[in-house]
Order: sequence, then structure tokens, then C-alpha cells
Amino acid sequence: MMAYALVLAVGTVAGLVSGIVGTGATIILLPVLVIAFGPQSAIPIMAIVALMSNFAKITSWWREIDWRAMAAYALGGIPGAALGARTMLSLPPRVVDIALGCFFLVMIPGRRWLAARHYRIRAWTLVPAGLAIGFLTGIVVSTGPITVPLFSAYGLAKGGFIATEAAASLAVYVSKAITFRSFGALPTDIVLKGLITGSSVMAGTYAARLLVERLSIAAFQRLLDGVMLISGTALIWAAVR
Repeated sequence: MMAYALVLAVGTVAGLVSGIVGTGATIILLPVLVIAFGPQSAIPIMAIVALMSNFAKITSWWREIDWRAMAAYALGGIPGAALGARTMLSLPPRVVDIALGCFFLVMIPGRRWLAARHYRIRAWTLVPAGLAIGFLTGIVVSTGPITVPLFSAYGLAKGGFIATEAAASLAVYVSKAITFRSFGALPTDIVLKGLITGSSVMAGTYAARLLVERLSIAAFQRLLDGVMLISGTALIWAAVR
């Protein structure tokens, strides 16, 4: 019972952070899931949690979703995630984690450089980007922060960014979860643990809307940089220690 209490408490905090900046729940919650349920169970549990977290963000900001951007990203992301999930068991994720961690750190100044020059990507660019990121998402636990510079460069911020990124990611995680299920990696007990954990994340996510509505664009962008800094450092540390 103590393990579940810890998971629920940390899950609420993770949902609050994720609901504010659009990502970051995995970085906060995954270590606790590993301690409570073991490393082999943590990844499929997190896949269920990701589905519920993204659903909460979508329903919180439904009217601000950019459906064109979401559809373009999902068009590449769905097959990419299925392919990545199928290769996860045979591909060591350590090198991928280091590469992603370095990318997150580099994109902190990179995102600011693009924003200063008012650089914008077009919707069709999200298709190959979704394919690549979807593939990586199928292999590693989460690539949430990698979508931060992508959807920011498309021109989204605050509620529009959170909802569109969540809707696009939901399609990717559904593809990943279905692939896991087909390989027997989502037995009933794992699904139940995911649902219990995900309920706390959803509660935190819904509460976060009140805070996001009060944030300025500049403050929101600084929070995104903070998430990328923490995510990149955590991935590199976990891979090399």
C-alpha cells in the first residue's frame, strides 16, 4: 500500500508539471515506478499512463487543438511508433538515451535562436518528424521533450501547444500500446497498475489548467527550457552511470 501511495502522490505532481508545460511526467514518475513495480513493468505501465495523461490534456484544451498539425504528425508518428516498439526488445536504448539527452540540451539555445529569427516550420514537415520521433518513442520510454522545439517552431504556445502535442502524442502512444499488447507486454495486472497511476496524473493535469491560464508566453517558454534541461541531463546521467 505504501508503494501505491507514493506512486499516486508523485503521479499527481507529475501530472501538474506535465499539464503546465506539456511534457515532463515521465522524467518525474518513471524512477518511482521502477522502485515500486520493477524496471520491466515500469515501461508498459508508463505507456498506459501516457495515454491517460495526454487524454487529460486534450480534454482540458480541446478548443485550442491545431488539428492540421496533429494529423500531419500522427500520419508519420503512428507507423513510426509501431516499428519502434517492435524493435525495442532487441535494441539497447543506452545510446539512444545519450543522443536524445544531448539533443534536448542543444535545443535549449537552438529553440531560442529559431524564435529570435521568427523561424516557422510548415505542416508537411511534421510528417517526417512524426515518423522519426514516433520510432524513437517506440524504443525508449518517452521522447516528450523532443516535441517541444518541433511544435514551438510550428508557432504553438500555451494551451494550443499543450493540446496539439497531446493529441499527436496520443495517437503515437495508442500505436505503441497496441504493439505492446500484441507481444504480450501488457497483461491485465500491468494495465490495472497503469490505470491506477494514470488516474493521479490526470488529476494533476486537470488542476494545471488554472496555472497555465495565468502564465505569460515568456514564462511558459522559460518553463519549456527548464524541462528540456532536466530531461536531457537525466537521460545522459541514467545512460552513463
